[in-house]
Amino acid sequence: MESTSTGSRRGGWWRRLWIAVLIGAGLLTLLVAAIVAAGWTAFGKAPQGERRAHMERSPQWHNGVFANENALYNDILGSIFRRAPAEAVTRPTEPVDVISGDGSRFATPPQTGLRITWMGHSSTLVEIDGRRVLFDPIFGDRASPLTWLGPARWYAPPIALESLPSVDAVVISHDHYDHLNYPTIRAIRDWDTRFIAPLGVGAHLAYWGVPAERITEVDWWDEVSVADLRIVATPSRHASGRHVLDQNRTLWAGYALVGPHHRVFYSGDTGLFPGFRDIAKRLGPFDATMIEIGAYDRAWPDWHIGPEQAVQAHQMLDGAVLLPVHWGLWSLAKHGWTDPAERVAAAAQAAGVKLAMPRPGESVEPALVGPLQRWWPELPWQSADDDPIIATRNGDPADRWQPGSVAQ
Repeated sequence: MESTSTGSRRGGWWRRLWIAVLIGAGLLTLLVAAIVAAGWTAFGKAPQGERRAHMERSPQWHNGVFANENALYNDILGSIFRRAPAEAVTRPTEPVDVISGDGSRFATPPQTGLRITWMGHSSTLVEIDGRRVLFDPIFGDRASPLTWLGPARWYAPPIALESLPSVDAVVISHDHYDHLNYPTIRAIRDWDTRFIAPLGVGAHLAYWGVPAERITEVDWWDEVSVADLRIVATPSRHASGRHVLDQNRTLWAGYALVGPHHRVFYSGDTGLFPGFRDIAKRLGPFDATMIEIGAYDRAWPDWHIGPEQAVQAHQMLDGAVLLPVHWGLWSLAKHGWTDPAERVAAAAQAAGVKLAMPRPGESVEPALVGPLQRWWPELPWQSADDDPIIATRNGDPADRWQPGSVAQ
C-alpha cells in the first residue's frame, strides 16, 4: 500500500507541473496578444463588399481562396529540420557595396529609353519610354508586421523615398511582407500616382490611407494604361497572406510593361510553370526580365523559382537581359547570402544568357550592359549540383521537371 507521504509528494509534483503549464500558457497568450496588438494595422484589411464580389468572379477563385494552375509542394518539417550548410554565410559580415545618392541621376533621361534601378530585394524603379514604374517598394526596416521582430534589412535604402522622382505607377505583386510594406505605403499614400495591385490587395492599401480613386486592382491578364504604357498583370505560381487566417485570400501576379519601344517583365514571386511561354507569346519579347533568384529551398521548390530555374524562365520568356531580383537584403532562407548571385551567374554563363547584376541602388540600361562585375564578396557557396531546386509539375514531389529541361 502506497504511503500517504509518497502520495503527497506525487500530488505536489503534479500540482507544480500544472501550475507551470498554466503560467507558460498564460505567458504565451500574452505574447501572442502583444504581437497581434502591435501588428494589427500592418496585418491589413480583409476585402469586403464589391471588392470581395469582384474577387469571387475571378477564374482564379476556387472554394473560397485563389488557386494556382499548378499546385505548390511544401515540406514544412523538411524545411524546419534541414540544417543550413556549415560554411553558409547567411548575412553579410561586412558592409554591402551600396550605390547611394540623392536621386539627381533621374533628372537625366536614360540614353536608351530604358533604365532599371535596383534598390535591394524586389524593389525596382523602371524608367521606360518616358514613364516611371516603381515595383514592390520596401523602405521599412523589417519583412514583418512588427518593428522589433522579423528579418532586418542589411543596409538602409540606397535612395531615400523623398529623393525618388515622381512615378506614374506603384505596382504591387502580392501582399507578403517582403513585397507589401505598411510603413512604406503610409509614407507614399499621398503621392499623386496610381497604385496597381492584384485582386484583394487594394483592401490593404485603402485601409492604410491610399485614396480609393488611385487604386486599381487587377486579375491575371488585366491591363492598365498609363498614357502610352501598358501595364499587364500576368499569371504566377505563388501564394498570399499576412496572417494565419487570410491565406490565399488575395491574388498574386507578375507584370509586363509594354511601351512604344521597350518591354520589361517582372516575375513577382513565382515557381517555375509553363505559363512563361504564354506570357512571352502574348507580350514578349522582353528587353529585360526581372526574375527572383533568392530565398529558395528544396523543401518548397514551387514557391520561389531559384537561380537556375530563373535562367530557364528568362529563356522561356524570350528575354534579352536578365536582371535578378529578390535577393541581397534579408536573410529569408538557409542558403548563403551570396549563393543566389553565384548560382545565377554560373547558370547564365552556361546558358549563354546576358546578365545584369547591379549593386543595390545602382541604375543600369539593359542595352548597355557589359561583362558581369562581381561586386559581392568571395564566400563559400553551394552549386546547383549540391542543392538542386527543381519545381514539381503539380505539387507532387515525385513528379518534377527534369533538371535543365524547359517546362512545356
